[in-house]
Amino acid sequence: MLHTFLQYIILIIVILFLVMLGQKLKVAYPIVLVLGGLLLSLYPGVQAININPELIFVIFLPPLLYEAAWYTSWKDLWRWRRVISSFAFLIVIVTSLVVAVVSSALIPGFTLAMGFLLGGIVSPPDAVSATSVLKYVKVPKRLSAILEGESLLNDASSLIVFRFALIAVDTGRFVFHEAALSFVLVIVMGILIGIIIGLIYYSVHRWMPTTTNMDIVLSLTAPYSMYIAAESFHFSGVLAVVSGSLFLSVRSHLFLSYRSRLRGANVWSTLGFVLNGLVFMLIGLELPVIIKELGPVSLRHAIGYGVIITTVLVVSRILCTLGASVFTVFISRYITTADNRPGWRGPLIFGWAGMRGVVSLAAALSIPIYLSDGSAFPQRDMILFITFVVILLTLVVQGLTLPLVIRWVNMEDPDHLLPEEQQEIDIRKRLAEKSLQVLDGQYGEMLKSSRRLQQLKGRYMEDQLLHEQLIEHDEDDYRQIYLRVLAEQRALLHELNKGAEVDEAVIRKYLFMLDVEEEKLQMRTRGEWD
Repeated sequence: MLHTFLQYIILIIVILFLVMLGQKLKVAYPIVLVLGGLLLSLYPGVQAININPELIFVIFLPPLLYEAAWYTSWKDLWRWRRVISSFAFLIVIVTSLVVAVVSSALIPGFTLAMGFLLGGIVSPPDAVSATSVLKYVKVPKRLSAILEGESLLNDASSLIVFRFALIAVDTGRFVFHEAALSFVLVIVMGILIGIIIGLIYYSVHRWMPTTTNMDIVLSLTAPYSMYIAAESFHFSGVLAVVSGSLFLSVRSHLFLSYRSRLRGANVWSTLGFVLNGLVFMLIGLELPVIIKELGPVSLRHAIGYGVIITTVLVVSRILCTLGASVFTVFISRYITTADNRPGWRGPLIFGWAGMRGVVSLAAALSIPIYLSDGSAFPQRDMILFITFVVILLTLVVQGLTLPLVIRWVNMEDPDHLLPEEQQEIDIRKRLAEKSLQVLDGQYGEMLKSSRRLQQLKGRYMEDQLLHEQLIEHDEDDYRQIYLRVLAEQRALLHELNKGAEVDEAVIRKYLFMLDVEEEKLQMRTRGEWD
């Protein structure tokens, strides 16, 4: 037990160094971690790690989905709902069908049901990989929004396809109308359970006397409650977590205090970073176990099958994205769409951003070793190996070349949004105008006699008079001076803390306030704020 615990501590330290290396090289950290885990697995002294799929599905997946959904824009999700829904459900099914046909024709002993099983496993792209790559290049906001929205839902649809294919392989029968009805029921009931549990948590937060620590602990238990409740009834735990998280996120301003929101964001950011780092590292470390279980099948042939299936997946996704663009142009004649001329640039980038990740590996690992009649599950080792090859190739090849594709396509932002700095200036002006209206309109008499209110009004008047040149020419100097002032204030607080006349709790309170001030300053300079 102690050895295993120590092993994971060392693993986390290695992850930190690899992520720092990725930042230095400006390479998305999932790529660095998978390759790092792969190289580490080849080292003779490293003990082989067997990943328990339940560990990923139950422990890792719910919080990762919850964090992603919590910070997803409901406005963007609703605006692009047709595109996101088509890729999260329809395209997953189409991709699974293509993989099923190709694999059953290509691999000896592969049936169509086994092909659908493989298709359900490798069809969903991984959002963390794509968004990590996009962080280093400039793309239109709509592409990021669609990718994030798709990733929230496609895991659910692919796992549903996987579930039905697993039954078909085990029983040897598949009734389409029964499967279609069950598919709809699994989706609808999963969403409903997520919203019901989200409503329960909302009620506890809103009407019970919770503290900041209680709010954070409740948020940590919420995704597990949603996932386990839905899966207990054989509905979609993924959709339960996504729907419940969106329900709570949209209403978070009604039941969370500013302190709970601030501290909760820090906790979830750190937790998400550690969990994502671990699962991508474990993907690379799993290689020796997968090769060992490959059995009598030639490694060369297995790699060849993996490369072909990967190529099929990449080509299918690009054709689907381009086909969706053509269909959008056609259907825009009859219904209102968010963009009636999507063109080819955005769909091509979107199609190339289809890296696979942890859900695919977890699904492959969850294939039972034996069928219900006691016989060995056919082609299990081959499916697992092909899945690993797909993950590795899409992460490394597509992940490393995606920035090049984006620069080559050179897509302009069709939404013509103002630069982020200009949006921030406009928001600050509007906030200042509203604040001055409140001060002058409701507290005019108090302003005449209150020096603190006069100082507050002065701050808002300064924000109201902001213009672009102030930001362009003075912001860097202002930032450097302000950071210097904050550093000197911290030094003074630490010096005061050496004496016995000041309570350390008070010092910590003011140090925290300085951290908040620096965070606010960094938010104004997005280029250096992560």
